[in-house]
Parts: sequence; C-alpha cells; structure tokens
Amino acid sequence: MTPYDKLISRKRTWTPVQTEAGKLKTGAEEAVYRALALRCLELPVGDFISHSLKGEIPDAARQILEMNIKDEENHDLALNYAVNALGTDEKAEREAQILKKAWEEHEDHTIVKAMVAERSVFFCLLPFFRYAGDAGLRTISADISRDEQIHVATNSLVCRELGLNPSKSLNKLRKATVDWVFQPLQAENTDKFLAKNFWHSQSDSLFEKGIAEGFSNTRSARMPAFFEHSNVNLPQYA
Repeated sequence: MTPYDKLISRKRTWTPVQTEAGKLKTGAEEAVYRALALRCLELPVGDFISHSLKGEIPDAARQILEMNIKDEENHDLALNYAVNALGTDEKAEREAQILKKAWEEHEDHTIVKAMVAERSVFFCLLPFFRYAGDAGLRTISADISRDEQIHVATNSLVCRELGLNPSKSLNKLRKATVDWVFQPLQAENTDKFLAKNFWHSQSDSLFEKGIAEGFSNTRSARMPAFFEHSNVNLPQYA
C-alpha cells in the first residue's frame, strides 16, 4: 500500500444533519461568528485541489484528492446547517468574503494554499468550535476534524513529492486570516481558549512544525456524550 492508500483506508463516510441552536461560550460569541463566516473557504479549498489535479500531481494521490474534494462539499453543508441554527453576523460575512478573495487570488500553487488553509487555519477554527460552540457545532467540528487530518496528510505528502513550499506572502495571509477571526478576544485571558494570543501561537506552530501542543486537552474536552444530544444534532454515519 502507498501512503495515499493508507489514508484512504482511514476515511469514514458521514452525512450532516440540521442541528438545533444551543448556547455558545460566553465571551467567545463574536469570534465564533467570524469563524463560521470563514466556511466560505471550504469550497474554494476544494477548488484548489481540483485545479491541482490538472497539473503534475503524483498518480498515486489522484484518487484520494478527488475524495477530499467531496469532503469539502460535505463540510460546507454541515457548517451551513450550523449557521441555519445559530444565525450570522452580517459584517463578519462581508469581511470573510474579502479574505476568501485574497486566498483565491494568491499566486502560490493551489495544493500549497489548500495545505496551509487546512493545517494552519482550519486546525485552529475546529478546536475553537469544540471549545466555544454549542452541542451541534462541537459534533460538526469533531467530524470535520477527522476528515481534515487526512486532507492535511495528503496535501503535505503531495507538496513534499513536488518540492513545494508556502511563500512568505501566503504566510502573511494565513496570519491575517487567523488574526481577523480571533480579534474580538482579549490578548490574554485566564482561560487560554479565550485569549487571541493563544490561537495565534497555535497557528504559528501548525504552520512551522505541523503540530499544536496547546490543543492536546481539546481532544476530549467538552465533547458531549450521545445522551446529552437531541437526536437532531447527531450526524448519520455509514
């Protein structure tokens, strides 16, 4: 088996469902709505992958990349279900579109843009949803996270095979995106998950080293048991 075959074997099919609105973490509400506004990047990331398939992509990677594109459509659907329940911040929605345009127009290779967006931006938003979101959003985050782990591993392998690295300007865009999401939070807070400096440092670590040790205690924290959920908040698994 190739490394790509092993990643395919880890995939799991799930179907998003419409969730109910619950309570968000006090003090995190504005940042949550900004993070939700960045759902507009899900489909462009899929487009980045689609575009890369027209170029010199390793043959062994093509099947899983095509599967990952379908995942992005699923993620977009799931996050829009969350928005249907929780509503939106119209100012955040408009500003997120500006960031989306900047990602789409950036000149780095599309597979590099996908890797950086998923590893260094999405990997911050998803733990934030798990910490600050309601029950439905926390479950959505957990399901998307399982997919994104495979996506990032795939994109990293492809970038390594092709000798591709992100540019300084893409790193600046990554920083600006994360800064915008967490700008409503205080720089420091006794609750580190409500401190924007914490999220900045985790994104930096993910970009530079591919790991974020500060997230270790979010893996199980605040993940509700099935009996805490209304049935409508539980996705359907194959």
